[in-house]
Amino acid sequence: MVYVLLDGVGDLPHPDLGGATPLQAASTPNLDRLAAGGAMGSVVSVGRGIAPESDIAVFNMLGYRFRHADYAGRGVIEAIGEGIDFRDGDLALRGNFATLDGDGIITDRRAGRTIEKGDAVAAAAELEAGVNLSHPGASVVVAHTVGHRVTVRIRAGGSLSPNVTNTDPAYARVDGMGIAKAVGDYMRIERCLPMDGSEEAKLSARLVNEFTSQSLGILAASQINVHRKAEGKKQLSCVLLRDAGSRRPSVRPINDEYSMRFSCIVDMPVELGISRVLEMRAFEAGGLGDYEEKARAAARALETQDAVYVHIKGPDEFGHDGDARGKTASIEEIDGRFFGTLLGLIDLSRTAVVVSADHSTPCISKGHSDDPVPLLVSGGGAAPDGTIRFTEEEAAKGGMGTLEGAQVVRAALDRVRGGGGGGGAPRS
Repeated sequence: MVYVLLDGVGDLPHPDLGGATPLQAASTPNLDRLAAGGAMGSVVSVGRGIAPESDIAVFNMLGYRFRHADYAGRGVIEAIGEGIDFRDGDLALRGNFATLDGDGIITDRRAGRTIEKGDAVAAAAELEAGVNLSHPGASVVVAHTVGHRVTVRIRAGGSLSPNVTNTDPAYARVDGMGIAKAVGDYMRIERCLPMDGSEEAKLSARLVNEFTSQSLGILAASQINVHRKAEGKKQLSCVLLRDAGSRRPSVRPINDEYSMRFSCIVDMPVELGISRVLEMRAFEAGGLGDYEEKARAAARALETQDAVYVHIKGPDEFGHDGDARGKTASIEEIDGRFFGTLLGLIDLSRTAVVVSADHSTPCISKGHSDDPVPLLVSGGGAAPDGTIRFTEEEAAKGGMGTLEGAQVVRAALDRVRGGGGGGGAPRS
């Protein structure tokens, strides 16, 4: 089985596309071929009313349903993915370099998104060297990962709590889970507050606020920003922090959960972290946009593995940018370069292809939403249900009905084995 998650591919009708979604507007002959030979359904990846972040959405789409309070937090998952020394009692947070105006208004939560690696690495190093936290023996690690993203680890003698609010105004924390918020045009850095009365939470909030305050001064004085301004590039004004965690997750390895060799092809720190947490073998397959190599690597992986999960990032970023035409073009590129290559390398009579998404990222709202995402199961003996295109509209008519994200892998396996779908989710 090749299990492909197209990050953020789900969408809503958009006026730039004549009222179509990007999936409806895109020319996708290879996905159409799979749809015509397979069955479809719709998936609510985490829960109705929850606009999930990618980490908890991917865990669910792999079959791991966490109760909110049981979740370790995205900061921890990305720290593990980046290989940062993290111990229980440390505090790990996901961060974004962001741009502020002279009044402290956030003008770009991602500082232009495509930050040159040299600038981002140097700015992270300046912060790590320059921040001096007040708690005795406290230390900080600031690691640049990809683009605008960083991971921050604060250590203070094993006494920190994840029960603190985000400084990133675009995301809230609900019992440990990151949830996208509806936001306006005038966002500011939020003060980190303890979410309970414990001394550990109070200390965590204080140290996060110290990091934020000192970071503003360090970045304002940085020569990196002097050069960026001279070159007309967006300033790295601050680091927006979210999704704190203070312990490593404990879950059953995915190979044990499904009694099969389950591997992956992933690029981003959060997906790499998930692969390490689930003890999933990861295969190298070039960079983010090396779609042909990802398809070739997936086909090669099936020589030794029973299943390979492939995470493709492209559509999500266009959704966040509100670029419906760009998202449509991204989908067409993936259809031709990834799925076109893959279908030339595998035997659909022996191999199932499962396609879905971790969440929807509607261009009209520029953020994650709780809208259902399409699910397609094709090949491997799966019976067709009369659907003909991989779109939200066709998925809603599909024979697999509406599923929860944590049911998808078992439902796909049942469909291939002739069971017709369904199945429970593994316990976290």
